[in-house]
Amino acid sequence: METKKKKPHINVDFFEDLTGDISESTPTGVEEIGKRIKTLREEKGLSLDELSNLTGFDVELLSNIETSKVQPQLGTVMKLSKALDSAFSRLVSGVGDKMYAITRKNEQKVVSRSTSQKGKKQVYTYKSLAPEVKGRHMEAFIVQLEENPDLEISVHNGEEFIYALDGVVVLYLGEDKYYLEPGDSAYYLSTTPHLVASKSGKATILAVLYEG
Repeated sequence: METKKKKPHINVDFFEDLTGDISESTPTGVEEIGKRIKTLREEKGLSLDELSNLTGFDVELLSNIETSKVQPQLGTVMKLSKALDSAFSRLVSGVGDKMYAITRKNEQKVVSRSTSQKGKKQVYTYKSLAPEVKGRHMEAFIVQLEENPDLEISVHNGEEFIYALDGVVVLYLGEDKYYLEPGDSAYYLSTTPHLVASKSGKATILAVLYEG
């Protein structure tokens, strides 16, 4: 008897075409995040010490973010947006001007490359999927993950949904650790201590963040 070959639950070739390696060219949004944070802080008349008290982040880290020596992870940006009474989306990818967005594969924009808090290792690269939408409360990204040996845990307001596209993703939620393979997904409250990274080499996910 001939055995039918089991079909994969996802079209792997499709996701490989969709993601691939995110371009190594420097995105314009990388330095913009630090500038936007500094501008908002100064508009509110806050010193770095005062912003440090509001967020719990060290003054040195905040200074390094504003001068683009460190590229903040999204959880860090979400905390800063709350402290600065600003929309998370404004800090990450700017203010949109449209009611909706249709984003073609070749139109995805790299908006940030996040580093470790010491700024010595790149751990995430983000492609924003709908930065043009005005007044949005969700942010959708294609994220290329790298290994994060420092295990920098993130805790902030909001909710997150991630869907593994390529590679093996390691997800820490509280004291639990999970491995996500292509087709696996996770939804969690961002107030749960969490970390998302590649198990080895690089991995790619679709991430949707709601700032709450």
